[in-house]
Amino acid sequence: MENTKYQWYKVLDPDELPEGRVKTVTAGHKSIAMTHYQGKYGALDNRCPHQGGPLGEGSIENGYLRCPWHGWDYCPHTGRPPGDLEVDDALETFPVEVKDEGIYVGLVAEEPHIRTVTDVMAETMINWGVNCVFGMVGHSNLGLADALRRQEIQGNLTFIGIRHEGAGAFAASAYGKLTGRPAACLTIAGPGATNLLTGMWDAKVDRAPILALTGQVSTQVLGRGNFQECDLSAAFSGVASWSHTALTNSNHAELMSLAIKNALLQRDVSHLIFPDEVQTIPAGAEVTTSSPQGRITPLQIAPPPESLAQALDLLKKSQRPVIIVGHGARFSMAEITELAATLNAPVLTTFKAKGQISDHHPLGCGVLGRSGTPIASWFMNEADLLLVFGASFSNHTGIYPGKPIIQVDFDPLALGKFHPVTVPVWGEISIVVEQFKENLEGQVKTIDQKPEIAERWQIWRDEKIKREQDNRGNGVNSAAIFAAMTRQVPDNAVISVDVGNNTYSFGRYFECEAQSVLMSGYLGSIGFAFPGAIGAWAAVGHERPIVSVSGDGGLGQYLAEFTTAVKYQMNITHILLNNCELGKISKEQRAGEWDVWQTSLHNPNFAKFAENCGGFGIQVRDKSELDFAMQQALAYDGPALVEIMADVDLI
Repeated sequence: MENTKYQWYKVLDPDELPEGRVKTVTAGHKSIAMTHYQGKYGALDNRCPHQGGPLGEGSIENGYLRCPWHGWDYCPHTGRPPGDLEVDDALETFPVEVKDEGIYVGLVAEEPHIRTVTDVMAETMINWGVNCVFGMVGHSNLGLADALRRQEIQGNLTFIGIRHEGAGAFAASAYGKLTGRPAACLTIAGPGATNLLTGMWDAKVDRAPILALTGQVSTQVLGRGNFQECDLSAAFSGVASWSHTALTNSNHAELMSLAIKNALLQRDVSHLIFPDEVQTIPAGAEVTTSSPQGRITPLQIAPPPESLAQALDLLKKSQRPVIIVGHGARFSMAEITELAATLNAPVLTTFKAKGQISDHHPLGCGVLGRSGTPIASWFMNEADLLLVFGASFSNHTGIYPGKPIIQVDFDPLALGKFHPVTVPVWGEISIVVEQFKENLEGQVKTIDQKPEIAERWQIWRDEKIKREQDNRGNGVNSAAIFAAMTRQVPDNAVISVDVGNNTYSFGRYFECEAQSVLMSGYLGSIGFAFPGAIGAWAAVGHERPIVSVSGDGGLGQYLAEFTTAVKYQMNITHILLNNCELGKISKEQRAGEWDVWQTSLHNPNFAKFAENCGGFGIQVRDKSELDFAMQQALAYDGPALVEIMADVDLI
């Protein structure tokens, strides 16, 4: 030992550790129990060899350091157990030097990191373009987390540590909805993993690709009721289209490739389970990563000729066609808008597709359905043909099945899902639109409906101005709130919205220019808005402003994530409609002739809460204050919250 070269670490200041006490310190990557007994310092391995108890949290009793977990004793200087107990139970000790400036511990220089199977999987994940992870590091994912840490250090990955795993899942879902690419969520076993489920279901039903990475207890204790053991394969069986466990002898790079390939091609949830001991298995030097090269096909599927011919025949005969676009058409809007001009067709959107065409475009008619405008419903009713792209025919949208319908979707199971349509067309939307345009050139005999669209918009805008004046003295009305948002929110913003009356009012009153709108569509989960904004910020926050909108019930679900936004200095502006009530539920109770019950909320001052977290907060009690408050919040360099005291009934 005399020739051993040590690396010395200062672990204590002078007089920091009183006589007769013990404390956990860290030297390099080593956790050490420092003792101070009879005027002498000792440095012992902090891990008890029996159950792994943290000895630095123990105490010195009767001259011995006692393990806080099961009471085993050790000499505070030598680490040996008392009497004739097994020497094998002795703790490793480390040299100590006491200097004027502090107490130092010497460690043998650490060996270089040995590449692990989770390193291989993290590298493969990066190769596939999955470079954003929302998660929480914990005891059953530490090996995997360390592999992700190395990728972050190299600049290959962004890791955002969230406060609740459900928020991480929603953020990843929003990321997938906005970009079409998967982000990942990282959790521990048991409760951390099960907390993901709501966000996973949101991604699944809205066809957003997502990758869940969950820790798991060691395989040797699986099935024995171990602490935080949960059958994750069973728990995720309904939500994940692909779910597998990384085992000792798995082809780890291939597992990661298949997970991401399934998420991308099926636009669905993939799930990988990492037992604790598998995460740190060394990977041989010959083990290589995988990549998407040669593994994934372009998705430009052309429609069957028979379907194309039938659709073209209907389009050539139509005089008042209307185009309805859903969220599935979001990446093909330039081509669809050109086709709409060829057909002189008004373009209506589902609520999930709000903003995919500007409300100021000569053919844009806003949202159809319960969250929509009277403009959209009027033109659907007047149409002689509905051309529907990437919409799911939700009952909230209310596409009238009695009209002739051409439905186009990449998923053949979505075609005619709820009722027969006149012509179902299977194909990638951009390809189908291009073929429509090529075959309709010079053969369209439709009526120019643009003057009617302008007239209908004017009627609706006049009505909105009237509603802005409503004032019962119980708070600001929704028409005024969203009129101010229309004036103040930048045209290129991403807007993440929640559920409830605030969302219906957003769909009805806010006029989009070129904003992208994100929401929990088919699942309709309260609480989506702010985590969704975090996901949007991770995807495009350095290029576009990020705004979220919710009621007080929705923000309360993940209120702690405001601290996450402050930690990472996310430029998110949250518009909060605070009416101290779950207003949508009260409305439903009244409509169903129920008593209004348990819908009132006890709230903090949300604006002050935002300030206490380190962000910007401002409260609005009169509509005259709306524009100035929003201007201040949008200009703030970091997370900001505009708390508007809203009238629960003026929606």
